[in-house]
Amino acid sequence: MSNGIKKTKIHILGIAGSLRKSSFNKALLRNAEELLPEGVELEIFDLEGIPPFNQDLEKDPAPKVKELKAKVRAADGLLIATPEYNYSVPGVLKNAIDAASRPYGDNPFDGKPVAIMGVSVGMLGTARAQYHLRQTMVFLNMLALNRPEIMVPFADKKFDEKGRLTDETTKEKVKELIVALVEWINKVKAI
Repeated sequence: MSNGIKKTKIHILGIAGSLRKSSFNKALLRNAEELLPEGVELEIFDLEGIPPFNQDLEKDPAPKVKELKAKVRAADGLLIATPEYNYSVPGVLKNAIDAASRPYGDNPFDGKPVAIMGVSVGMLGTARAQYHLRQTMVFLNMLALNRPEIMVPFADKKFDEKGRLTDETTKEKVKELIVALVEWINKVKAI
């Protein structure tokens, strides 16, 4: 505390759109934790355990869905790391967003600042998945950060065998994205 003013941290919720334990996108989020500016914390939420969305059950969601909704509401912003499966968003990520955004009128994503990044072994680095994810975000009124776009190609050359990000350019880009997200969160809070 200084002059009676309490300093608060910016709390970002990180979500990787993959269930695979050695996922490059999970590794990208873990590495992002080491690149945070002062006064920012990143909590990573694992989508493991979210059941397939069933509209018949949306008014009484599974405990893991309730947990996700609560964590999204409590966060100042979101950082999503998405893989690309078959030119689009992974089913597990889309399912989690669908489940947490329901029932109608109980959408924790509404007005939430969010940044997207992604990594793949291919040369497009999740570009198509990120654009599809942005379409979903428009409907849910998520406030997606437009730039910088972080689409990391050739993952096998950017991480070591323990999932540590070794590419300095990618580290700088991720750091740039987080700083931009924090600025976006502060702008949205000021409105």
